[in-house]
Amino acid sequence: MSFSTPMGQLLDRQSPAIREGEWLIAPPLDEGLLSGAKHRIWSLDHLIAEVWRKHGHEVVEGLTPPEGMTAALLFWPKTMDLGRWWLDQLNAHCNVGSTLRIVGEHHGGGKRVPGELKARGMSHQRLDNARRCSLYEATTIEREAGDHWSTFEALDLTLVSHPGIFGHGRLDDGTRMLLDVLPAQEGRVLDAGCGDGVISAWVARQGADVTAVDINHLALEATRRTLEANGLKGEVLPSDMLDGVEGPFDAIISNPAFHQERHVSIDPARKLIEQASKKLTPKGALYIVANSFLPYMVLMKKHFGRVDVLEENSRFRVYRCSRR
Repeated sequence: MSFSTPMGQLLDRQSPAIREGEWLIAPPLDEGLLSGAKHRIWSLDHLIAEVWRKHGHEVVEGLTPPEGMTAALLFWPKTMDLGRWWLDQLNAHCNVGSTLRIVGEHHGGGKRVPGELKARGMSHQRLDNARRCSLYEATTIEREAGDHWSTFEALDLTLVSHPGIFGHGRLDDGTRMLLDVLPAQEGRVLDAGCGDGVISAWVARQGADVTAVDINHLALEATRRTLEANGLKGEVLPSDMLDGVEGPFDAIISNPAFHQERHVSIDPARKLIEQASKKLTPKGALYIVANSFLPYMVLMKKHFGRVDVLEENSRFRVYRCSRR
C-alpha cells in the first residue's frame, strides 16, 4: 500500500519507515501507515484514533500518555503552539535519553522544529528532506510537561482554552453572532463540536440539559473546565459529530469546522446535517453558524422541511433548521 500523505511519503524513504518500538504520536490517516505493520499510537483525535483502532493498531486515545515510551515519532501539527505542547509532553513522559524523531511539512511549521529543539537544549540532526517535509532526530531531556491551559472572559463567562482548540484564546466572531440570535434554550441541548465550551456554558446557564461532543480531546477537556469554572454542569463525550450520542434533542447547536488541515471541507457539517434531522424531537431545531460562502442551504433543505436564515452579514450566516 502506497503512502498517501507527504509526511508518510518522506518516511517511506527511510529504512525502515517506522523503527522497532517507536510510538507514533498524532499520526495522520495515511494508507501506507494504516495498512502496514501494526503500530502503537497516541492520538488526541477521536476520529483518527477510531480508524487506527479498526485497522488493528494499539491505540492510546486522549490526554493520558502511554507508559514506558522509549522511542517516539511525532507528526508535527499545523499549530506551532500545539507542537510545543507535544514536545513538552514527550520530554516529560518518555524516558530521558529516548530517541525522538519529528516529521513535519514545511508550510505547517516543520522548518521551525530545529529552533524549538534548540530552545529546549535538545541535541538533534536533520535526517531527510523531501516532499516539502523534513525529518529530524532528537534525544529527549528531563523536562516538566508544563501548564499550557489559559482562561479568558467573554459573555460574562470564564472560558478555558488550550493550543490546538478552534479559536484558541478568543471568542470566534461567528460563534458570537450565533449566540446573539439564539433563542433561549431549555430541555436537552447538544453542542456539536464544543471547542472551548462557550456554547455549552451559554445554554447551561439558561437551565438547559447540555451534552457536548467533539473529536478533539483537548476541546473536551476545555469544555469540562469551562463548565466547572462557571459552576455549570453538562455531559461531555468524544464523538464524531452525532455518532456517539442518543437523541432526541430539543436543539442541536454548532459552529462546525470546515477545514481539514489547509483545505476547505464541509464533510463534518454535511454529516451533522444528515444526522441531526434524525436526532431531534418533532419540534426541535438545528442551529448552525457558517461562513457565508459555504454551500449549506441545498443540503439543509434536503433533510429539513424548513430552513430559516436568522442573521447574516458579509462573513457569516446563522441558520435554523426544523422539520416543519
